[in-house]
Amino acid sequence: MKRLYAVTLMAASVTVLAGCASAPPAVDTSEQEVVGIINKVNNYWQQREKPQQWSFWDIAAYHTGNMEAYKITGNPAWRKYSEDWAIHNQWQGAKSTNKAEWKYRYGETDEHVLFGDWQICFQTYADLYQLDPDPKKIARAREVMEYQMSTPNKDYWWWSDGLYMVMPVMTKMYGITGNRQYLDKLHEYFEYANSIMYDSDEKLYYRDARYVYPKHKSVNGKKDFWSRGDGWVFAGLAKVLQDMPKDDPHRNEYIAKYQGMAQALKQAQTADGYWTRSLLDAEHAPGPETSGTAFFVYGYLWGINNGLLERDAYLPVVRKGWHYLSKTALQPDGKIGYVQPIGERAIPGQVVDQNSTTPFGVGAYLLASSEMVRLLRQ
Repeated sequence: MKRLYAVTLMAASVTVLAGCASAPPAVDTSEQEVVGIINKVNNYWQQREKPQQWSFWDIAAYHTGNMEAYKITGNPAWRKYSEDWAIHNQWQGAKSTNKAEWKYRYGETDEHVLFGDWQICFQTYADLYQLDPDPKKIARAREVMEYQMSTPNKDYWWWSDGLYMVMPVMTKMYGITGNRQYLDKLHEYFEYANSIMYDSDEKLYYRDARYVYPKHKSVNGKKDFWSRGDGWVFAGLAKVLQDMPKDDPHRNEYIAKYQGMAQALKQAQTADGYWTRSLLDAEHAPGPETSGTAFFVYGYLWGINNGLLERDAYLPVVRKGWHYLSKTALQPDGKIGYVQPIGERAIPGQVVDQNSTTPFGVGAYLLASSEMVRLLRQ
C-alpha cells in the first residue's frame, strides 16, 4: 500500500513539473539577477563620477535612470547622489534671471533657460520633491515652465530628444501643482513636434526637420531614423503616459503614437537583440548600440507592465533586447559599453565599442533594468 502511494505521488510530481516546463519563463533571468546588475552598474558609475556636475541633459538623463533604480532598490546612497547633484545646481537648469534674454535654440550657456536640454533636470527635482515636499526644490521649475507657458510660442520642441527632456516635466509638474495648463501646453508643443518630425507612414520620428526624407537620406538612399532619437521619444511617451491622468482628453493620441512606434520598432530590431543606429538601414552604421536599445527595451517593458502593449506580441522583443543588454552591453566590471557618443545622427564609420560609455547611456540602461524588475515582480 505504501509503495502504491509513493508511485502515485511521484507520478503527480512529474505531471506538475511537466506542466511548469510547458510554460517558458517571461525572460531568461530572475529578479535577483537583474537587481544584482543594477547594483553593479550604478555602483560602478557613482564610484567613478562625483555628483557635483552640471545640470545639462547628458548628466540629467543619467539621474532619470538613477531615480528609477532608487525606487526599485531603496538604496539611500543613490537618492543622496541625486540630491547632492540637485543641491550643487541650486535646483536649477540654466541660471539666467533676465527673462528678456532667455532662449530656446541650442545653447550650453545660462541664458538658454527655455532650451529643453536645460529643463530635463526638473524631472529629477520633481521626483525628489515627491519624496520630501519642499517648495524650493521645484521653485525654479515652476518659474521657468510657467513663464514658458505664458508665451504664445509653440515651437519649443524642435528636436526629438526634447520630447524626452521635457514632456515628462509637464506631466510631473501637473501632478504636483494641479495646474491644467501643463497638460494643455504639453499637447500644443507635442502637436508642433509631430508636424515637423513625425513620419506617419513609418510611425517613427526624424531627429529634427533637417533629417526629413527625401531632403536627407541614409547612405543607401533610405529614410534615416536615428535610433537614440526615436529612443528618446518612445521612452518619453512611456513616462508621460505613466503620469498623465487617465481622463485626459488627448491621452489616446499619445497612446496611438506610442503603440505605432512599438509596432514599427519591432520590425527594426536585429536578430541579436539590438537596434542599429539608423533604424531602417542597418548598413548605414552597422553594429551594436546601447542607448537606443535600452530606451526601446524600457518603453516595451513599461507598456507590457501597464497593459498598453500585448504581452505575447512584445515579450519576444524584450527577451532579445535584454539578452543584448545583459550579455553584450554590460561589461564584466559594470561599465555599460557600445553607447554612441553625443551626437544627433547615425554616422557611418564612427567607432562604437565596448569602451564607449556615457552618463545618458547608463541612465537609459538603469531605466530598462528597473522596469525589468517590475515585470519580474508581477
